[in-house]
Amino acid sequence: MSLSKKRLFLGATALAAAAALVLTGCSSDGSSGNSSGGATTITLFNGSVGNFTENFNPLLSTGAELQPSQGVLYETLFYYNMARAQKPVPVLGTAYSWNADGTQLTITTRSGVTWTDGQPFTAKDVAFTFTLFQKNPGLNTTGATWTATATNDNTVVLTFPSTSFTLEPQLLGNMAMVPEHIWSKIADPAKETNTSPVGTGPYKLKSFSAQSYVLTRNPTYWGTGDEAPKVENVRYISLANADAATSALESGQIDWMGSYLPTLKNIIKQHPNLSYVNTPDSVTDIVACSNAALGCTGPQTDPAVRQAIYYAMDRTQLNTQAVAGFAEPASAALLVPSVNGDNIVDQANASLPQTADVAKAKSVLEAAGWKLGGNGYYSKGGQELDLSVNVVTGWTDYDTDCTLLQGQLKPAGIKLSVNQVAQNAWSQAEVSGKFQLSLNSINPGASPSPYFIYNNYLSTSNTAKAGESATTNVSRYSNPTVDAAIKDVASTNDPAKQKVDYGVIQAQIVKDMPYIPIYVNQALTQFNNSRATGWPTQDNLYAFPEPWKAWDNGIVLKAIRPAKG
Repeated sequence: MSLSKKRLFLGATALAAAAALVLTGCSSDGSSGNSSGGATTITLFNGSVGNFTENFNPLLSTGAELQPSQGVLYETLFYYNMARAQKPVPVLGTAYSWNADGTQLTITTRSGVTWTDGQPFTAKDVAFTFTLFQKNPGLNTTGATWTATATNDNTVVLTFPSTSFTLEPQLLGNMAMVPEHIWSKIADPAKETNTSPVGTGPYKLKSFSAQSYVLTRNPTYWGTGDEAPKVENVRYISLANADAATSALESGQIDWMGSYLPTLKNIIKQHPNLSYVNTPDSVTDIVACSNAALGCTGPQTDPAVRQAIYYAMDRTQLNTQAVAGFAEPASAALLVPSVNGDNIVDQANASLPQTADVAKAKSVLEAAGWKLGGNGYYSKGGQELDLSVNVVTGWTDYDTDCTLLQGQLKPAGIKLSVNQVAQNAWSQAEVSGKFQLSLNSINPGASPSPYFIYNNYLSTSNTAKAGESATTNVSRYSNPTVDAAIKDVASTNDPAKQKVDYGVIQAQIVKDMPYIPIYVNQALTQFNNSRATGWPTQDNLYAFPEPWKAWDNGIVLKAIRPAKG
C-alpha cells in the first residue's frame, strides 16, 4: 500500500464514532465465522473502501492489483521482513549467491512445487518471469537491465551490465513468479487483469464479488508443517467507509485489520478475545525544501533554522497528543532504531531529544546571525523567521502535530503557520518544490537496508530544481560527500564496508537536517483470537503484520491456525 493510501485510512479511522457497518456479499455461504461444514474462515479488512475491481495481476505495482495477488496467490523467491533485522527467508528460492563484482546472481529454486493447475514449477518459469519484467517497461520499475537464463531445472543465472548488488531485494523479494505456460500467451502483461489466477501460493481464489472475495487453502501447496496453511478460507471484505472498521472489530466480524485507534487500549480491555501489535513503521518528519541552489526559497533553506526546529520540538507532547503515545523515539540518522540500530554508527545519533531545548534552539539561530526582534520572532537580513508547513486535511494525527508545533516553536522565536491542503495539492507541492516545510514520513525501500532510505531521500540523482519534478528526494538535498558514500555502498556487498559509509552519510545529515525527524510512526494491527491464533506479537514480529502489506500476508496466513474450540 502506498504511503498516501495508508495514511488516508489511518486518518479517517481516527475521526468520529464508527459508522454503521455494511458488510454485503461476504461469501457464498454468507457466514462471518466458521462455515457450516466446520472449516475455519477468517475475515480480513485491509482498508478497502467501495467496490472491489477484479484484478489479480501479481506483476503490477500500481495499486490496481488486489493485495493478496502478491504473497498469497503468487509467491516471490525470498521474503524480506521489514519489521525486524533478519536474513531473507527462502520461499520459491532456496539459495542465492553473487559473483565478486556484483554482475551475476545465481539462484537455486525449490523442487517439488506445482502451480495450482497441476503443472510443475521450474527454474524456466523464474527465468521467464525475469525476462518478462525486463522486456516490459510498464512492469520494470527499477529501470535496470539484465538477462535471465535457466541453466537447469533448479538454477537461474541473472547477468547485469554493471555492479547490481542493490537490486537484490527488489528482484528476489518483490517480484512474483508466474507460470510461463500461461503468461507467455498474454499479449500485454501490464494490462492483464488475471481473473483466473494460477499461482504457487498457500491459497487460491474460491469466489469473487464486488464487496468481498474468498480464498481457499491450496491443497497442493509445497509447504509442510509450519510452512503449510492451516486456516481453510480467508475472506477479504470492503466496507462502506473506513470508520466502520471499529464497530466490525468490536462486534467480532473482522479477524485481522490495521488502523490507528486512539482508544485501542480500552477496546482491548473490553474485548479479551482481541489483541494488537504495535510495529515500528516509518520516521515521521518535517521535510524542508532545503536547497537554495536548486530554487528553494524561505528561511528553512538555512541549516541553522532546521537545527533550531529540531531542538525546539517537544516530541513527548507530540507523541502523547497526536498519536496517543503509540510512537517510539526516532533517530537523527533517519533510521528506525529497533530495525536498523546496528547501522547507526555514532550512538549520539541513535535517539532524538524528547523535550524542547529552547535555549539551544535560540543559540543555534543567534550563532548563524539571526536577531531576536521586539515581537518575539527572529529575523535576518530583513527577513523574519516566518515559515509555513503543509499538511493533508483529514490526517488527524499529522494535523494535530502541526497545531502543536505552532505553539512549540513560538518560544524559540520561530513563527509557523499551518497550511492544510488536499492530498493531491500536498503531494504536488513536494514533488515540484513549491513549499517551505511539509509533514510526511521517511519510508523504507525494497528491504530494511539503510541504502534504500539514503539513496531515495538524499541522493542528488533523485531530486530536481524547484519547479521541476523530483522523484523521492523532495527536500532538494544535494551533498557530494553523501552522493559518494551512497555510490560506495552500492559497490559492495560487505556490511562492514557499508557501515563505514553509513557513518559518513549520518554525520552529514545530522548537520544539514534536510529532514527533521519527529518520531517513529507506528503501524497498529488488530487481531481477533477467537477463530485463529498465532498472529505476530510484539515479541515475535515474524512478518510485518499490517493486512495491507504485500508478501507479508502469505507469511502470516501460513503461520496462523484455527483456534481450539
